[in-house]
Amino acid sequence: MDVFSSTFHAAAETAGATPAANRHLPIFRTCVDPDDPAILVARCVRPGAPLSGDWFLLLTERRLVVTQETRPLHRLRLHLNANLRNLSAVTWRLDLSKPGVELSVTAMDGVRERFRMRLGDSDTAWRVEALVRESFTLRPALV
Repeated sequence: MDVFSSTFHAAAETAGATPAANRHLPIFRTCVDPDDPAILVARCVRPGAPLSGDWFLLLTERRLVVTQETRPLHRLRLHLNANLRNLSAVTWRLDLSKPGVELSVTAMDGVRERFRMRLGDSDTAWRVEALVRESFTLRPALV
């Protein structure tokens, strides 16, 4: 079993995204190297498009991958596949009133992307915020 496969399910459990995230696993697997461990897998929404379907965010040590499952036909599609070094203006905000973390990034093509991870409770929100903070602030390659 490769590193990605062995860490994917634990990362999905951290944010309460299992078993729904398993459906997106084939797309994630094509975007991520087998030796790149999964840090976070979370269900999310697009704040600007609340009825656009189900979204899943995968954060690894090197990549950010976002997939979408459309509402009417339940088709899966890749929305964002970016190396963390190619993302700019990365911001996140912890919201404990409706437990979640909002992540905003600017992709290499200049498009600003916003994703809100809806989480079950404030303890989970704190854990997810810590994972996001570690991924985007403690990596020397991102500076």
